[in-house]
Amino acid sequence: MRLGLTGGIACGKSTVSAMLVSLGAKLVDADRVAREVVLPGEPALTAIVDRFGQEVLAEDLTLDRRKLGGMVFSDPDKLKDLEAILHPAIRERMHSQVEAYTTEDPAGLVIVDIPLLYETGQADVYDAVMVVYIPRSLQVERLMARNSLERSEAERRVGLQMDIEEKRERADFVIDNSGDLEATRAQVERFWREQGLP
Repeated sequence: MRLGLTGGIACGKSTVSAMLVSLGAKLVDADRVAREVVLPGEPALTAIVDRFGQEVLAEDLTLDRRKLGGMVFSDPDKLKDLEAILHPAIRERMHSQVEAYTTEDPAGLVIVDIPLLYETGQADVYDAVMVVYIPRSLQVERLMARNSLERSEAERRVGLQMDIEEKRERADFVIDNSGDLEATRAQVERFWREQGLP
């Protein structure tokens, strides 16, 4: 099964994907691939510098994510420009990884962790979609704590993504991550059993 895994920012997708991997799933992580496609020498990094300028590079010529984030999260048009550069490069690399895992184990579970799965129109690419859910208010609190952000900035970043309630309604499977880790783990293990995975 090819499972698209998504949720909102700070919902705990990485926690849930790690639990699934511990049970035997293979993981393709969009965030990891996104870091790979902007390494020095990669075409996507060149395109980002062409669009946003040399100031998005650190002294060692790697991408300065904090500077770029400051630019794009304050300007929706710039965010769209960045996504137009990154999304095709990320999709191509992810597709290759999914195909390799599927060939290796056709009956296994391949999780594809994509934060913007619905926003980028990729839900139909997968056999099913799992949403990791927490209420918006908890998203804001967790994002403030994780990224040391002021409330207004955390709320703005959460607001840039599709509403978590809409994602939850569209999902084939929902993991509610608003409780403790054991409650989340119990839901993940129940999903695994119900899918008949080894």
